This record gives sequence, C-alpha cells and structure tokens, in this order.
Amino acid sequence: MSVMNFGGRSLDLSLPHVMGILNVTPDSFSDGGSYNSLDLALQQTGKMISEGASFIDVGGESTRPGATPISVQEEMDRVLPVVEAIKQRFDVVVSVDTSTPSVMTCSARLGAGLINDVRALEREGAIDAAAQAGLPVCLMHMKGSPGTMQNDLVYDSVVDEVAAYLMARVAACEVAGIHRDKLILDPGVGFGKSLEHNLTLLNHTVDFARKGFPVLIGLSRKTMIGDVLGASVENRLYGSMGANASTYSQGARIFRVHDVKPHVEMLELMYRIERES
Repeated sequence: MSVMNFGGRSLDLSLPHVMGILNVTPDSFSDGGSYNSLDLALQQTGKMISEGASFIDVGGESTRPGATPISVQEEMDRVLPVVEAIKQRFDVVVSVDTSTPSVMTCSARLGAGLINDVRALEREGAIDAAAQAGLPVCLMHMKGSPGTMQNDLVYDSVVDEVAAYLMARVAACEVAGIHRDKLILDPGVGFGKSLEHNLTLLNHTVDFARKGFPVLIGLSRKTMIGDVLGASVENRLYGSMGANASTYSQGARIFRVHDVKPHVEMLELMYRIERES
C-alpha cells in the first residue's frame, strides 16, 4: 500500500517526500539553538513548506553522539507549543522526533501525524502510547543510546543485524496493535555505526526497501559526509544530496534533511526521469 494516512493527511509514498528538520533544541549538531523560539520555528517552518517539504520533523531532544538526556517536562515544554502552533497555521504533516510516551500522546492530540522514534518504541510505555495514538511510526535502528552509541561499533554483518532488529520491532508493534501498514523503517545512519558501516547500509538501502515498508533516510550533514569529503557541517549539502540520490535510486522515499529546496528539486527530477524511462 503506497498511500499512508498521517493524522488526516494522506501521502502517496510511491513518490519521494522531503522531511524538513526543525530542531527546537539548544545543542543539536547542525542547527542547535537556531529555532528554539516559537517565532523563529514558525518562520523556518513556513520557509520549508514553501520549498516543498511534505513533513516538518519537530525534535526537542538532541540525539547527536554524546548528547545529554533531558527531562520529560523539558522536552514537552520545547515540543508541544511548536506542534500546536504549526498545526494552527500550516497544512503540513508534523512529525514528532521523540521517544517519550507523554510527548507522543500529547503531540497526537495536538494534530501531529507521525511519530519518528530513534529508539524504535523501546522506551518504557512508548509502544503502548504509539498504539493508542493511532499514528504511523518510523522505527529507527540505534546501537546503544545517544550518549554511548559510538563506543561499541562492532557488527558481524551490519545490514543483517540492522534488518533483523527492525523486523523484530515490527513484530513487537504488531503484537501491540500497530498495523504494519502504519510502519516506516529507518536504518539509522550515524547512530552507532562507523563510516564503513554507514556506507555499507546506504549501499544496501534496497534490502530494506524490499522488506515491504517505506524507507526513511536521515543523513543530512552527518559526520560520515565530513569524513569522506573533509567538509565542515555547513558545507555538507552536496554530499548529503549525493548520498540521498543513491538511496532514492534504491527505493528510499522519505528524506529527512536540513536543506529542503535542493532536495525537493533533485528528487523531482529523479522521479520524472524514472517515470519516463
């Protein structure tokens, strides 16, 4: 099934979609502190929608390597006013980048359309909260936690192990009452992986797409691009686009990015070429 309903707004996931990143945190690796006031967050949301974003991904907890955990109340104070304000002003799917059950529940009540969880609903109470919210969920693979995930970068086969983990989480979701038609998979580029692991996963995107779920890729401006190109965070657009283009050609359809317009234009052209072939 290519059409998925995101809290009342349906999107055809046989087409490429761009998810614009809106970090309402002071310490995210790329844009920390840039949008942690409501006015600035709404300005950036409007800009990303005008550039073609299908999703706005609101995150209140930094999950960069070594990130410090925050309290539930702090995350709610950061995220919920932004979700509410976006839904009052814009016709767009709001994705909530959270692992916290209460944030999932409250965001759904405010009109969010997608739960995007880097911990794949493993936090206590999260899977039940997601099931009760009734929204689609993106399940991501992460080895360990943000504070420790880069300390133990050992896999026998990174593709097989990531795929096995994600399919186990799919099974857990089904047991909890979340239908597989509401699930999206994200291999978790940069979350507990070395450069070699990340490149291997990206080269095997097709293996995840063949599982029968939409695939989301989140690699925008990440360290792996800097490692390959020697580029600083603010100079990783071209590398991000190249890697995302590779995954689109293998079946990925949702792309979580900081730079919306260049990706929308690239993916539109790739789709048109593909359609005419």
